[in-house]
Amino acid sequence: MTRNAKRQSLVPRGNMPYLGQTMAKKPENKNYKVIAENRRARYDYAIDSDLEVGIILHGSEVKSLRIGQSNIADSYASVDEGELWLTNAYIAPYDRAMFSHEERRKRKLLVSRKELSKLWNATKREGMTLVPLVMYFNDRGLVKLKIGIAKGKKNHDKRATEAKRDWGRQKQRLLRHGD
Repeated sequence: MTRNAKRQSLVPRGNMPYLGQTMAKKPENKNYKVIAENRRARYDYAIDSDLEVGIILHGSEVKSLRIGQSNIADSYASVDEGELWLTNAYIAPYDRAMFSHEERRKRKLLVSRKELSKLWNATKREGMTLVPLVMYFNDRGLVKLKIGIAKGKKNHDKRATEAKRDWGRQKQRLLRHGD
């Protein structure tokens, strides 16, 4: 019997989990930073799925985003002429820039052709909406945008969502206090 075989037979790993191998924790991502979040989107829309896309920006826009001056609450994405565009997203002008940018210009979103065809089918044939959910810097320091493929909620759906959320809060309060 070899040394490893003897060791394996003496220490059963299944019964003693503390003797098993421990995995190293992944280092925290220092570059990941949320720039802007559309919190109202989940209230106004029923989000079916989401997709991470890249965005083409000018240098002054990236500088402004690093400071955290942006808003995507009133924006939307659309497929025009075979390309994906972000419309009405606000990025504040960077005051120290030599060449400034327009605050609410259309910005091109980067997505593969296969994903673009899925988005086009969802919007044109199924009546879905492309809603920006979160704009953030990823682990490599690039600006990414998470868009949701969503369907608009009616007022009664919004009331039901609100009632479910209120009941969840009330349930947590009852469990905490034991009343």
